[in-house]
Amino acid sequence: MSAIGAFTFVLHSHLPYARLAGRWPHGEEWIHEAAVETYIPLLETLYDLRAERVPFRLTIGITPILAEQLADADVLDHLDAYLDDRIEAAKKDMVYFEDEETADPALRALAEWYLGVHERIKSALDTRFNRDLIGAFKTLQDEGYIEIITCAATHGYLPLLSRDSSINGQLKTAITAYRRMFGHDPKGIWLPECAYRPAYRAEGGRVRPGLEHFLAENNIGVFFSETHTITGGIPVGVAAGDVIGPYGSIKRRYVVPMANKPIIPERSATTYFPYYVADTTAGASADQHSGVAIIGRNKRAGEQVWSADWGYPGDYDYREFHRKAATSGLQYWRISGSKVDLGHKDVYHPEWAAIKVDQHAEHFAHLITDQLRQFNAETGEYGLLAANYDTELFGHWWYEGVTWMGKVLRHLAASDEVELTTASGYLAEHPPKQVLSVPESSWGAGGGHFVWDNAETHWMWKPIHEAEARMEALANRFSEPTNDEYRVLKQAARELLLLEASDWPFLVTTGQAREYSIQRFSQHVERFNELASSLEKGKPAVDRANELWELDKVFPDIDYRWFGTYGG
Repeated sequence: MSAIGAFTFVLHSHLPYARLAGRWPHGEEWIHEAAVETYIPLLETLYDLRAERVPFRLTIGITPILAEQLADADVLDHLDAYLDDRIEAAKKDMVYFEDEETADPALRALAEWYLGVHERIKSALDTRFNRDLIGAFKTLQDEGYIEIITCAATHGYLPLLSRDSSINGQLKTAITAYRRMFGHDPKGIWLPECAYRPAYRAEGGRVRPGLEHFLAENNIGVFFSETHTITGGIPVGVAAGDVIGPYGSIKRRYVVPMANKPIIPERSATTYFPYYVADTTAGASADQHSGVAIIGRNKRAGEQVWSADWGYPGDYDYREFHRKAATSGLQYWRISGSKVDLGHKDVYHPEWAAIKVDQHAEHFAHLITDQLRQFNAETGEYGLLAANYDTELFGHWWYEGVTWMGKVLRHLAASDEVELTTASGYLAEHPPKQVLSVPESSWGAGGGHFVWDNAETHWMWKPIHEAEARMEALANRFSEPTNDEYRVLKQAARELLLLEASDWPFLVTTGQAREYSIQRFSQHVERFNELASSLEKGKPAVDRANELWELDKVFPDIDYRWFGTYGG
């Protein structure tokens, strides 16, 4: 039997910039937790499949700012120390749960189980992957198993940036970092927050190009969107706030504008096809396109994982994320029930969870096959089903998720009906047949920009826009800088990128790390302004720039000229 459709996981790996920013509850420990629970287990799973000659394929995005941190020697040293702490914590719990006054055989067994898990992860980091996680992903790409896509350098929210020079700087920095780490240019990109805007006429009559223009200019051939961006209608799943994990808190804190009203009229477009993005420049005809394709997230596949009501991660036998042992911070309990108080959770049973992983992986493989089969039967077309998720959902939020994903890939690799593919691999064989006008949108609650620009975050955009304009002026002014000026200009550009990160307004909106994110945002604004002022006064603060470089240690090959007037 020949395949009737194709499937790809599309994973978006991103964390806020947290190098040397302290440990718990916020800061560098974000990276350590994600590496231990998500990135290293994912690599282990993919390398196990590779060793067993399973012909898997998938698409993985790694944001440049995350890649820089995962490759950083200090971050890796601290990750080793974090694992040592977890190993020691498990050992202490084993003793604690053996003591006569605190004896608990079930928790003692789980402590020993965690000891084995963390020792295995440490061995994988230090030995199997030789402390080179980025290199391990590169090998999988070089051998054709995965496609690594990029993102804007620091996950800046591109539609709300006021200067095209900032968009250019975010993308040029990203591509240069990708080339340094992976040996060639990226073919695809996950736009930060899936946020897109077409061309529009700004104040003064100047036309700002659509984001597809910047992608085409940099030979990026595909990006990804939420379902409603393609099909129109009321946002669902993530965009509606009906989710588990890091995005579930938005809807609880706000009545989201337009959450129940379509901001994009329903249309006949489908997420089973890629589309060329229409050329949105003035005077372009309806069938003209940018050469850049868009792929939408499949609604049903997304809901099966993301839904807080019936997604797999909510199964009662899976590990409870929110309850941690006071002795060690280890998580010894299962979800137990949708309304079970944290203090009454049942003990976690890894063997029970393993049974559910097998069942859910088989169910998902059948779900994917059935959807592609139905689409093929109704249209006669060879469709693409893209299941798009944040990578950190798997392993970190849904502890068993990485194992589940590996089993799904194993099932589908053995299928005669479904072809496992990557985004660019699919487009090479099946280029888009239609052109689509893509509206302004994001994955955020309500489908627009509200999550990043609202009553609690609107104040952040004025200093962002002021810094953008200031950097553009400096890049234009210093065409032939001295060595000191050059170093300060490069560091100013880094600080601009770091203050533009979408993480800071996002974390303020969700309330997850409000004070921390305001502190980090304000810190980068102050650093940028200090460096910019020194240049404007003709006294470049090179010592301060060198000091900040030691703190930041990102994007060594940045070119401040990328932030000069775009098109000028």
